[in-house]
Parts: sequence; structure tokens; C-alpha cells
Amino acid sequence: MTETDDAIGDGDDRARLVGTNHVALEVGDIDAALEFYESLFVFDLRSHGETKAFIDMGDQFIALAETDGASETSDDARHFGLVVDDADRVAERLDELDIDRLDVRGLEFHDPWGNRIQIVDYEEIQFTKADHVLEGMDLDDLEKTDDAIAELAEKGLNPDDRE
Repeated sequence: MTETDDAIGDGDDRARLVGTNHVALEVGDIDAALEFYESLFVFDLRSHGETKAFIDMGDQFIALAETDGASETSDDARHFGLVVDDADRVAERLDELDIDRLDVRGLEFHDPWGNRIQIVDYEEIQFTKADHVLEGMDLDDLEKTDDAIAELAEKGLNPDDRE
């Protein structure tokens, strides 16, 4: 895989990707899934039904859907990355709860239904929430590392340049 600053394709005939609204995960039991995720993370529950629940992440969410075949396979390459305010605390909770980490660089694990999850610190990556969203989530004290700011600046997205 090579990195490039060039947009893939050109023209006005297609929409441009802006971000991710939500990730949908299949789980075997909705209440057990909420218990599992609550054992690792602090979150607000957007809504909860008999077979679906929605974990709020400010302007995004995780949709959990109870299905019969949720545990039939485990994702080895497919995964999603969750951004947290403190990855070390997640690592500590994984250890306390005896949840196996994957033997990869970084912090990754499977939930009980085989969904592969990667944990990344907000401060270390280019992903940025708007100030008003962070404030609404009571996370307005989060900052970015110099490397993350440089990565944003390379794309002309340095938040400090907008003032």
C-alpha cells in the first residue's frame, strides 16, 4: 500500500467521503454486549431495544445488532478503530478482565462475538472532533501530539491555522 496526497478520481459526478457516522456490529446477545462494552468504556446509551442498542460517541455511534450467527466467524483482518481519551486505561481493563490482546503492534482484541477492535489514543492520530463536540462530550481538555498536528498540517487541516 502506498501513500499519496492525490485524490482518487476526479469530477463532479460522485460524492466525496466526509467521515463515518456509525459502525454496525453483530453480537449474539444485546444485553451481554452492552455489559462487555461497559466493562471497558464509559459511554452514553443513545437507545436500547430488544435486539439493537446504540452506543453514543458524541457525533458518531456504534450500532449493536443481535443476530443468530454473530459468533460464527472471527474477523482476522477486518477491524474498526475506536478512538479513546486514554488507551492505557483500556489496556489495564483488558488485563483486569483477562481479555486476550492480539499479537500485533498496538492495542487490538476481539469482542466475544469475534469483532476485531483496534484502540487508538485521540492525541496520537489525525482524527479530530470539532471543539463544540468535544466540549459537549466533556472532553475539551484533550490535546494532540506534535506528530498528529504535523500530520494534519501536511493536509492543510491544522486546527491552529484556522484562527
